[in-house]
Amino acid sequence: MILQALTTYFTLQNVCLALGGNIIGLIFGAIPGLTGSMALALFLPVSFIMPGYTGLIFLGSMYIGGTSGGLFGSILTGIPGTTASIATVYDGYPMTQKGEATKALGIAILSSAIGSVGGILVAMFFCPIISKVALLMGPWEYFSLCFCAIVLVVTISKDDMWNGLVAAFLGVILSCVGFSPIDGGKRFNFGIHLLLGGINTTCLMLGIFALSTVVVNYAKHKNVNPPVEPCNFKGLGVSLKEFIEKKVLIIRSFLVGVWIGFLPGMGPGLSNQVSYAMAKSASKEPETFGHGNPEGVYAAEVSNNASIGGAIIPMITLGIPGDTPTTLILSALIVFGLEPGPLLMRPSSDYVYLFFITLLLGAILSLTFSFCGLRVFPKILSIPYHYLYTGIVLFCFTGAYSLSNNIDSLMLCVFISLLGIFFSFSGLNRAPFLLGFILGPMLESNLRKGLTYTEYGFGYFFMRPASCVFLVIAILSLFWPFVREQLERKKAKPAAADMDDIEQE
Repeated sequence: MILQALTTYFTLQNVCLALGGNIIGLIFGAIPGLTGSMALALFLPVSFIMPGYTGLIFLGSMYIGGTSGGLFGSILTGIPGTTASIATVYDGYPMTQKGEATKALGIAILSSAIGSVGGILVAMFFCPIISKVALLMGPWEYFSLCFCAIVLVVTISKDDMWNGLVAAFLGVILSCVGFSPIDGGKRFNFGIHLLLGGINTTCLMLGIFALSTVVVNYAKHKNVNPPVEPCNFKGLGVSLKEFIEKKVLIIRSFLVGVWIGFLPGMGPGLSNQVSYAMAKSASKEPETFGHGNPEGVYAAEVSNNASIGGAIIPMITLGIPGDTPTTLILSALIVFGLEPGPLLMRPSSDYVYLFFITLLLGAILSLTFSFCGLRVFPKILSIPYHYLYTGIVLFCFTGAYSLSNNIDSLMLCVFISLLGIFFSFSGLNRAPFLLGFILGPMLESNLRKGLTYTEYGFGYFFMRPASCVFLVIAILSLFWPFVREQLERKKAKPAAADMDDIEQE
């Protein structure tokens, strides 16, 4: 399978598109305000006109480039290019201010490559094992797993669980537009012919990520280029000996990244923060973090790229995306005629191993382009935003129209962008919304199948051991924030009483 995947990859057309996709991902990831997810959403319609293998190579290369590219904005401007590189700012930018930009970039680029390659190798090993276990699961387990995935994303929704619940509910409601998956009944189409097939995933992604971002950034006056710190690049900035000395930190950050990436909806945006916090707490000099400590860059960049491997495991084996970019790739796989889940490893294993090879070689391409482009990226970060945003809007409308050659697709894209603007100003999180939209059909279909296949009704979901475990985890995750709040209040009362006694004395 691996040899066949390599043969497919190394054709002139596929190699050229892999190079182009990786460069596009790096550029979108590097520029603050543009993200790898936006790049995937913009070029998703382009991949549909390609053969399935070629489209997968193009998107996979863009995915890994977008995750790696965020380090440039974080280190050179102090503004993270992506959420995956937020923790990189804490010590990467202070190093640049101290004249250590080359060292910071060298550490970040090599750490990204280590995390990416290691995470993908882990995914290659575990995907066949997990897919075999998943074949034993019935509709009861799949419903409970999807429900648990949505709840886990909701509970980490920017510390506001109610916002996460509303966003997830809106996503599930929008996924119900069109025909019912069991009986084929029409619903929520409001007499609009275009909506009979449901809301197009590509229109949704273009509106939520691209158009709404352009409008919101202009409204908030975020269309001014951030200042780029002047720096003199010499060599790689870091030696192999330094990396070996940090092996414990790298291994710990790698394990954190893979595990958090595996949890649905969390991904590199959370793993880089957790890994940074663990590195700081384990350091002998925690006071130096935030002031240019290289260990902070190691921890953040290894973990956020290791999350790539963790995120693709549930996407391939269970059909559940691990983060936002894998949600977009999941929708592309469906358009290519594939059905993500445990059966994907059997009849379509050639696609799976091609995807693994694409990500592995994409990590090497990102490493090469990043070092070769050390002097180019500061200039890219200086491109005026009004040029970038014009191109993005043009891509959005062209992509939306090409889906059906119908002006209704453009109107749908604009409507979804209004929803994205509402999300931005109301504080609603896009992650639960997207997961609810993607998993909504699977959630409904397995719920109705589970109720049909047995006479025990909802009770049978708790009678199946694995299903029961997923539901219990979901319920505990849902109510734990309220329990924790009550426990903190009880702890605070004795402390307040002791303070009053001290003041009276």
